[in-house]
Amino acid sequence: MKCLVTGATGHIGNVLVKKLYEQSHDVHAFVMEKDDISIIDPYVSIIYGNISDKKRLLEVVKDFDVVFHLAGIVEIRLGKKKQLYKINVEGTKNLIEACQVNKIKRLVYTSSVHAIEEPKNNQIITEPNSFNPNKVKGYYAKTKAVATDLVLNQNCPTLEAVVVYPSGIIGPYDYKASNFGQVFTDYLMGRLTAYLKGGYNFVDVRDVAEGLIKAATIGKDKEGYILSGNPITVKELLDYIAEYTGRKKIKIKLSYWFIKSVSYLAEFYYFLMRRKPLFTHYSIMVLNSNHNFSNEKARRELGFETRDIYQSIKDTVDFASNHYLEKVGNKYRKKALH
Repeated sequence: MKCLVTGATGHIGNVLVKKLYEQSHDVHAFVMEKDDISIIDPYVSIIYGNISDKKRLLEVVKDFDVVFHLAGIVEIRLGKKKQLYKINVEGTKNLIEACQVNKIKRLVYTSSVHAIEEPKNNQIITEPNSFNPNKVKGYYAKTKAVATDLVLNQNCPTLEAVVVYPSGIIGPYDYKASNFGQVFTDYLMGRLTAYLKGGYNFVDVRDVAEGLIKAATIGKDKEGYILSGNPITVKELLDYIAEYTGRKKIKIKLSYWFIKSVSYLAEFYYFLMRRKPLFTHYSIMVLNSNHNFSNEKARRELGFETRDIYQSIKDTVDFASNHYLEKVGNKYRKKALH
């Protein structure tokens, strides 16, 4: 299978290209000039370009059996609306057109569970038939809802389109330090001294990559598949990291209403400190939202499988401590840049 992967240097992307390579597929990565390709270079042929450049996409998106579209901006802070729309929506529209014009056989789009409207009363969340950006929270979610609708409703008869909806991604090989990856790093550095009420559904990046490959090979045209994992509370997550690393458990619990009221100030603080935010107004709402995502359809139709969440947590901790940090006595600090 000859594959093109956009967003190949991201967390899911770099794991996906390695798995495709290991399965003897012919893998090509569409990356920007500024991207660090060292983590994927041995496994792919590199094609440079920008998802916003329709002309470039029309030139290079040719003769592939499947295009995996992962390029996008994940943003839990306020602002960047124009950039989010340009990349997440217009970029996806450009890629769809390139696939249509050049008669690509299959497009697999990585959406998000946040593109799905949250039902009331903690009902089980399954794959929807329609998408309304006005019924999801946060501008990131709105752009993913619009882009997902574009993919599933493209009408080219020669192009098949499949969508996957991952929940919260954890696991190793997070070279760019995602928002969830930052939580692990900050905990190891002793920056986390309190926890919030709430929790989320986390899935291992390696399982998502496998799910994407199965979506490309046996997923049904114009269908979507939730690739969720295991629900866990913030307290349970931090307690397990403490047990695994031999640290004392965090006992201070912050009031939901207090942290929500100061969340905008916290975002400004992280901006001044030039650090990725741990908790923003949006992420606090997410941690206290319905995360009862069902992956039953993906299990039934794709053979999707998930590993034990505690193994994923261990592997995330090990990667963060080895890749970003160095241990000095009983404490961690950031590795010095050389």
